[in-house]
Amino acid sequence: MNDKKTLPPQHQDHQPGRESEMNPRPDFMPRFPGAGRLSGKVAVISGGDSGIGRAAAIAMAREGARIVILYLEEHDDARETAERVKAEGSEAELFAGDVGSEQVCRDAIDNAMARFGRIDILVNNAGEQHTVTDLEDLTEEQILRTFRTNIFSMFFLTKAALPHLGEGAAIINTTSITAYQGHTQLVDYSATKGAIVTLTRTLSQLLARRGIRVNAVAPGPIWTPLIPASFDAEKVSTHGANTPLGRPGQPNEVASCFVFLACADSSYMSGQVLHPNGGVMVGS
Repeated sequence: MNDKKTLPPQHQDHQPGRESEMNPRPDFMPRFPGAGRLSGKVAVISGGDSGIGRAAAIAMAREGARIVILYLEEHDDARETAERVKAEGSEAELFAGDVGSEQVCRDAIDNAMARFGRIDILVNNAGEQHTVTDLEDLTEEQILRTFRTNIFSMFFLTKAALPHLGEGAAIINTTSITAYQGHTQLVDYSATKGAIVTLTRTLSQLLARRGIRVNAVAPGPIWTPLIPASFDAEKVSTHGANTPLGRPGQPNEVASCFVFLACADSSYMSGQVLHPNGGVMVGS
């Protein structure tokens, strides 16, 4: 194990965590000027208030998309993300609720349609994780909660959005390196991420006849609020040290994958998974 310190030790007691409390703050701003690759489009992003979701929202806004940000209850983080989207010259709509509920997902999509009248991009990104050291400690309540947030929500949001997605639309699901490697402390989380890979591949075949592409992104150790909200301070301090690049990734190093999969640059890609993970070799 590499015990190199990559971050200041820190911990948050609340899931899914708040970006405003992190030290240092994650890098979420896009690195390059936009080129209008998503001009006129509308993107719905679950878990869009912080972390990878925030970075993807701002990056898509810079490319011309209007953004619907779905989040649980992190109102301050969500408002900051909305302001950043607006600073890119775009528009943002906020919707708070638990996407583990099918009715909440229906209401969120109805709200998006009422505001913007169309949906072109769906980013299924909301997630939570809880550590256990022994399988016996994994409760039924935790398993159901993790699966509801991480995978049930993707079924619910995709079902609700599908009637509004036309030819050329894109669905992008956030999976994880843990889908390929597993994780001894994230048993249920890893299982949901494996399910997301399979769901992505299945939907890509099912929706191809409608001209809808479905892909996924499998990040490695990224500096997001989930990290201090999941692990103890010592574990956080070495986050990403075991990657070949020797550091955690930043959300804006992942957001470009979402932009690529959302726009016509990836028009011949469906059922695929991108791996921004610091150089770890995994199966595709």
